[in-house]
Amino acid sequence: MSLHDDLTAVQRCLDDLVRSVGRLEQHVGSGLDIRRVRTDADHLRDSLALLKESAPTLRPQARPEMVSIPDTPYDRSLWADADDEGLGASDRRAP
Repeated sequence: MSLHDDLTAVQRCLDDLVRSVGRLEQHVGSGLDIRRVRTDADHLRDSLALLKESAPTLRPQARPEMVSIPDTPYDRSLWADADDEGLGASDRRAP
């Protein structure tokens, strides 16, 4: 999922939560506990709005520049002081 899809899914879930809290409030009345739940749901909506504003803009990724590698062999002097991978230096025995 992309960032936009995730934010949209969270927004949809929060909208469902707010509707459910509203229906629950009709059943249990407007006591202290349900007001806390409603306030928490509202804070989540506010936090998501702030997150949407601070989220990076959705831009297509630039393709990396293609680097061509020649088929000609490398100059052997480039590897004069290099160790053989897995074998160590050429003047020592391998374990």
